[in-house]
Amino acid sequence: MEIFVKIVQLLLSLSILVIFHEMGHFIAAKVFKTRVEKFYLFFDPWFSLFKIKKGETEYGVGWLPLGGYVKISGMIDESMDKEQMKQPPQPWEFRSKPAWQRLIIMLGGVTVNLLLAIAIYIIMLMAWGEQYLPTSALKYGISVDSTGYQMGLRNGDNIISIDNKVVEDFVAIPKTLVLEEAKTIQVIRDGQKVNIVIPDGSLSKLIKYQSTDFLSFRIPFVVADFSPGAPAKKAGILTNDRIIGINNTLYPFFGEFRKAIQQFKNKEAIVMVLRGNDTLRMKLNVPSTGLIGVYSKPPTDYLQFRTKSFKGLTAIPAGVVKAFQGVGNYVKSIKLLFSQEKAYESVGGFIAIGSIFPSTWDWQAFWHLTAFLSIMLAVLNVLPIPALDGGHVMFLLYEIIFRRKPSDKFMEYAQIVGMVLLFGLLIFANGNDIMKLFRK
Repeated sequence: MEIFVKIVQLLLSLSILVIFHEMGHFIAAKVFKTRVEKFYLFFDPWFSLFKIKKGETEYGVGWLPLGGYVKISGMIDESMDKEQMKQPPQPWEFRSKPAWQRLIIMLGGVTVNLLLAIAIYIIMLMAWGEQYLPTSALKYGISVDSTGYQMGLRNGDNIISIDNKVVEDFVAIPKTLVLEEAKTIQVIRDGQKVNIVIPDGSLSKLIKYQSTDFLSFRIPFVVADFSPGAPAKKAGILTNDRIIGINNTLYPFFGEFRKAIQQFKNKEAIVMVLRGNDTLRMKLNVPSTGLIGVYSKPPTDYLQFRTKSFKGLTAIPAGVVKAFQGVGNYVKSIKLLFSQEKAYESVGGFIAIGSIFPSTWDWQAFWHLTAFLSIMLAVLNVLPIPALDGGHVMFLLYEIIFRRKPSDKFMEYAQIVGMVLLFGLLIFANGNDIMKLFRK
């Protein structure tokens, strides 16, 4: 059921993004009286799931959910309609329009995707505000896994800055480390300020393994509830007990206990529990999963999250800033593919995109991810690769600057090369997803 919910969210999000993207091209084409022959959600090789013709345009839904398209008369695109291009140019065709009009038509999709992201952020800020966890509010410090430990961080550290710049939102620290290619982290450790120099290769590891556990906040492990048949409940542990250790070794925080209990899979362990003022020891058989069936009380019971509220028009500039920050961050992430060793191994396809959606339906998370994907679609489409909008823009700028149009034959070959590159990237990205599943 969880996978089904993720798939539905992914398809709905992609459908919204594709429709708005193609609508950008469609509206711009109509403004300049350019004929649009087809407007399709998803691709329709051989057959379509649905189609209807209104006026000069056929609207439809294809069966292959890899995107969508508008077929504009007199344009060399993925349809590779060479016969039409052999006919004399007609006034309603794309090729008959001035270069500046064709440029606007080609930029229509990415423009609408950016505007859509801005609109989503504005509405979200108006409806929910923006919740964040102040870095200064981590009263128990941080929790790190082996990757974080190799970077020089330790459990209980309090991060105060990255490259001597304060990061107000704790959740933004991993992103800041990677996107800004940070060199140092400043922490308070045992009451003293420590400057940590990040070892070479650490950021490449974060990108490659995409570990979400390398850095988190520490909270006490207080029992909120149990899963059915929980070994902890059978051992006598009760709700509101605080779990503090194993076999006389103290692990007083959730992350540390979760890591330590893995060493006792299929073994008997003595779990130390604080109940009121009494320390109790419970004999417990740890299953092969290393999970004892306990739900911890949420972080909000211990950490003071804050919410920025936006009233009325104040959400508009904040939404615009948030969208353009997203564009900047995504451009930086693309740059990392070329600047960090083996960063290309982190490239993912539809499985990776689908996995970022929550396993239960959450409208706030859905719209947040849809805005992010809209920015991603805009940035990727404007890359100067033939077959993408950015490829057409590149050739149009060449035409405007040098006052010479590339030949139709050149454009056909460029389109073919671009399509080969895109399909190769598609195969590589989804192949990466499959390999990651096998490795898991």
